[in-house]
Parts: sequence; C-alpha cells; structure tokens
Amino acid sequence: MARLALAFAALGLVAVLVAAPGQYVAMGLGIAAVGAGRIAYQRRTAPGMHRLAGAAAMTMGGMSLLLGAVRVVLALAALSHLERLLG
Repeated sequence: MARLALAFAALGLVAVLVAAPGQYVAMGLGIAAVGAGRIAYQRRTAPGMHRLAGAAAMTMGGMSLLLGAVRVVLALAALSHLERLLG
C-alpha cells in the first residue's frame, strides 16, 4: 500500500505541472495519496520503512492537493479580474 501511495503522490506532483486539467488531476491524486498513505502508516505490524513511506506519501499528497487548489484559485481570480475589466 505504501508504494501505491507514493506513486499517487509522485504522479500528483507531476500533474501540477500539466496545463489544463492538471490541477484537478493533482487534487484527485493528492486525496488518493493522503488516504492510501494514512492506511499504510496506521498498520502497526508493517515494517518501519513502509510506515515511513506512508507518512511521506501523506506529506507529498497534501502538497499536491494544496498546489492544485492554489492553481484553481488563481484561475478563478484571473477570470474574475477579466470579467471586471470587460464588463
């Protein structure tokens, strides 16, 4: 589960850089990485490396979610500004 969570987190951080639908994909993958990372971290019987990877995935997934949300907010602010200029 930890490897899957890290894969979601890494793909989410890459998706932040993609042009049009990237911010939404990044937010979705960030949510998935946080959820899978939490599951991997909470397994008490797992080795320490897997738990650490789960914690890293939660952190990277949170960053992906935050950066995707910032891109959405900036796009909405730009549209609002254009609307005020033209209307």
